[in-house]
Amino acid sequence: MSKSTVLTLVGSLRAGSTNQQLAEAIQLNAPEQVDVVIHETLANIPFYNEDIDVEGQVPAAAAALRAAANDADTLLLVTPEYNGTMPAPLKNAIDWLSRPYGAGALAGKPTAVVGTAFGQFGGVWAQDEARKAVGIAGAQVLEDAKLAVPGSMARFAEVHPKDDAEVVEQIKGVFTAIADARTVAAA
Repeated sequence: MSKSTVLTLVGSLRAGSTNQQLAEAIQLNAPEQVDVVIHETLANIPFYNEDIDVEGQVPAAAAALRAAANDADTLLLVTPEYNGTMPAPLKNAIDWLSRPYGAGALAGKPTAVVGTAFGQFGGVWAQDEARKAVGIAGAQVLEDAKLAVPGSMARFAEVHPKDDAEVVEQIKGVFTAIADARTVAAA
């Protein structure tokens, strides 16, 4: 089987973000045939505005995001939970990737959503909102690829997610669900 690329978008822009750490753990625990690429420039993308989404005038950071998503086999969104939903940088990335309507980089793209949050449910509301948004935008939402880690601030205060055996095992489950979706799509 050929090597596949998983483009990973982290919704938190904070230095030391537990979701950034989770993305790193995912990258480190990827199967050999999977290349996990963490997109680093969500902070540089202006808020979506149709007035600036004009051929030849698309902001460079937005164009780079679209190109990276087009080149990827799968998208993986890693989101914290802010006030019961996903953070603005992640929603903004979804908006940019959803255009042009019906033909954006999300159209038919297998997409998984995972994350960690301070609360007791691990950010499941934010993850559900992200799944809803990418689904409406045309992505193929991978419902079986789930990972929600609660109590992130305490749990990862002294242990990086890559060193948490339970998290690593759940990461393997995410990759299994992604591989299963890829197998179904190839059939």
